[in-house]
Amino acid sequence: MNRPFQRKGSKSNTQVGRVFEAKALKFFRGKGLVLQRNLKLDIGINGTKSHAFDLGNAKKKVIVECKSNTWTGGGNVPSAKMTAWHQAMYYFHAAPRTYRKILFVLRDLSKKRNKTLADYFIQASPHLIPADVEIWEYDERRGTAVRKL
Repeated sequence: MNRPFQRKGSKSNTQVGRVFEAKALKFFRGKGLVLQRNLKLDIGINGTKSHAFDLGNAKKKVIVECKSNTWTGGGNVPSAKMTAWHQAMYYFHAAPRTYRKILFVLRDLSKKRNKTLADYFIQASPHLIPADVEIWEYDERRGTAVRKL
């Protein structure tokens, strides 16, 4: 039985996130970039505090946040999940400038809106996306990703 905010067919949202992170690891490995899970890095605006990014490579100075969110069942914007994307932008903003910053998201197309969730986010929140952040959209069926920003 699924809980109201749980992905259909999954045991838990945590499990969905871990599976998506594994797909991201495999994708980047195929591009020659070996990452590890839970890369801890000191970030901050006024002082610093350790934050664990979903994936990263300290030697190559890359950090990745993964989001496997989808449109709601009715094709509406998953507002609470978009807040988590905004939070990821803040973490990237607070991270050292020397790091490559990647938001790796699941491609989910809304037929109702004729756009993907990543496209929606980019159009709705350009003022919150730091200039040095890359947004990659992963197509699960193909095992490929496209850089959107």
